[in-house]
Amino acid sequence: MSTYLINHLRIPGGVPNEQGLTYLEHVEETARPFGGRWLAQGEGEVVEGAWPGTVVLMEFPSMEDARNWYDSPAYRAIRPLRTDNSISDLILVDGVGPDYTVAGFAQDVRAAIASRS
Repeated sequence: MSTYLINHLRIPGGVPNEQGLTYLEHVEETARPFGGRWLAQGEGEVVEGAWPGTVVLMEFPSMEDARNWYDSPAYRAIRPLRTDNSISDLILVDGVGPDYTVAGFAQDVRAAIASRS
């Protein structure tokens, strides 16, 4: 099952500085060995709430691959170029299976609540 990295990214001043540009020039080569690929990057269209900044959406083959990339020596070497020069809320989340439905999720929650009664 795929795992997705979602980064809510804010860059002070809106333009990457020299360190941020160096990070961008090298991050892809650190993710490639772990199957990481970019699915989306840029400013989104905010339809509810507030989302200052941009979004980065990446896909990895698995949670293990995503964690191994994040903790890899190659990524650890450049990670401060991002963390010292931007504000990020970064999460990893597993994708859902082909049979997943939100209605089914709601039914599972109802069943869990009923079993506690």
